[in-house]
Amino acid sequence: MLALLAGGSSRSSSNNKLAESESAAQNSSTMSWGTELWDQNDNLAIHTNRGIDALDKYANFLRDRVAIETEYAGKLRRLVKNYQPKKKEEEDNEFTSMQAFRNLLKEVGDLAGQREVVSESLQLQIIAGVTLLSKTLREERKKCLSDGANLQQNLTTQLSSLDRAKRNYEKAYRDSEKAVDSYKRADMDLNLSRAEVERYKNVMTAKIQQSDDAKNEYANQLQKTNNLQQQHFSMLLPAVLNRLQELDEKRTRGFREFIVGAADVESSVAPIIARCMEGIVKAGESINEKEDTFKVIERYQSGFTPPRDIPFEDLSKCDPDSVQDSHYSNSTSNHLTIKGTMSANKLRKRVGIFNIFGSNKNSLTADGQKEDFSDLPPNQRRKKLQGKIAELTQSIAQETKARDGLMKMKIVYEANSSLGNPMTVEGQLNESEHKLEKLKVDLKKYQDFLEKACQVPAATSSPQASRNQLQNGHRTSRHSNGSADDHHDDGDDQPDDAGSLSRSDSEDNVAQIQNGHNNNNNGSASPESGLGTSHTSLPGSGQGSANENAIGEDTYYETEVETLNPLGTCRALYPFEASSEGSIPMSEGEELQVIEIDQGDGWTRVRRANNSNGWDEGFVPTSYIECTLYA
Repeated sequence: MLALLAGGSSRSSSNNKLAESESAAQNSSTMSWGTELWDQNDNLAIHTNRGIDALDKYANFLRDRVAIETEYAGKLRRLVKNYQPKKKEEEDNEFTSMQAFRNLLKEVGDLAGQREVVSESLQLQIIAGVTLLSKTLREERKKCLSDGANLQQNLTTQLSSLDRAKRNYEKAYRDSEKAVDSYKRADMDLNLSRAEVERYKNVMTAKIQQSDDAKNEYANQLQKTNNLQQQHFSMLLPAVLNRLQELDEKRTRGFREFIVGAADVESSVAPIIARCMEGIVKAGESINEKEDTFKVIERYQSGFTPPRDIPFEDLSKCDPDSVQDSHYSNSTSNHLTIKGTMSANKLRKRVGIFNIFGSNKNSLTADGQKEDFSDLPPNQRRKKLQGKIAELTQSIAQETKARDGLMKMKIVYEANSSLGNPMTVEGQLNESEHKLEKLKVDLKKYQDFLEKACQVPAATSSPQASRNQLQNGHRTSRHSNGSADDHHDDGDDQPDDAGSLSRSDSEDNVAQIQNGHNNNNNGSASPESGLGTSHTSLPGSGQGSANENAIGEDTYYETEVETLNPLGTCRALYPFEASSEGSIPMSEGEELQVIEIDQGDGWTRVRRANNSNGWDEGFVPTSYIECTLYA
């Protein structure tokens, strides 16, 4: 029962509200300022002025908002620009986190663009419309007030005329009344002559006539004033007030439309902003920590394996001669320089041994790496070479397309000379052919580098693990990946001997000594090999007169033939096939004598005993051996 009563009461209240709204609409349509506010002209003028001021205030609000939106968009764009990845950070772009950050910056840039769209739309559509409407309303209001003032002035003038006519009539009436009284007194006075009485009579008649004329004038003026007043308050003034009403309604309607329009401008970019937010969320969700971890491994994996256990050396079971040979002498070791060679006051650097075979293999790239990337670990080297091959392949494809286009252009020019001179294309075509040939040569070179890099077995220890090891009075230096460090037992603070020597797998740059025991009578090595007895050997190895033969900028030395004293021993870590001139083969685990230390080119000169002719001498890759130098 209560529910039914409540439902009935709610329905009745809603019906009442509907009826009230309908009646308000009807009243508003019938009511007007001209009829209801006919006497509030001044207040209506003030009200309309305040309304237009409110519209101007809204326009100023929009201008300030546009300035804020523009500034916000500009700051967002500067923020995106400042946090764009630098060129030196491009290598990190492969990680999903950095890719997500780049996508985030892109979406924020799009957000800035949408704020700029809002700013421009508000400026062009809303603010311009508000400004135009305000100007129009002020002009219309000014005209309405001017027309109302003119109507009021006309009515005031007519009322003044009526007042004057009334005063004239009152004066004439009083004068006529006095003239009648004077005539009556003169007519009753027996002492006055007939002429004098007649004069009073004439004056009375004139005054009465004047009073009648003033009365008629007053009546006419009153009728005019009443007619004008009725027309003023029933037609003229209501028309002006109704125009003011229309003006104010136009302002109010425009206010509503502009507010809705501003909201529509904001709503129009909301879907795009929502998509930007979805893009940011998608960028965040695209981050994969496992994938980034794999890429870190792929980038920095060297291919080395952890070092093996250091073997125990039992000095009691060693040959006394070998122990004697391996005894340290600090005075000799103190002469080792940072390059792992003897110091300059004892030895001179090996000159002209490898230069005749070209410097391409050891030339540096723009980023400071060797051209064949031999200074990198195996895995990184192969990746670099593969990337270089892919880059060259793409360049060859692009250059081939350019050449084909030039050839087609030349054919067209030859078929129709009016289109162009074929000789103008000839130079470009030759240049393209030359560039294409150079790219193909570079591609073949890097393919050879990659093939040799894939053939080299992986090293068993990393450069960090193969640094100098002091074992029972022996200085052991493992040259792996072209890096080795030598230290002294006596605790002296010495610099690293090897610095950062790089491995070179290209045996094409190696010169070979055909046999270790040089039997040439003149004591000089073959000029074809480019090798003479090196001046970087131990002192006392026999230095004869030097003959300098220049091929390009290479220098060769002729020295007396003399067997070089060994600087130490080495053990082969990997098998090596001597496929180039100047190198000798070795098998894994083979023991050799070191007769010349690596000079920074990645090669060490070694010697082995040979049953046929006594000794074999030549060069082997430093990264393939483990050296133990004598004191």
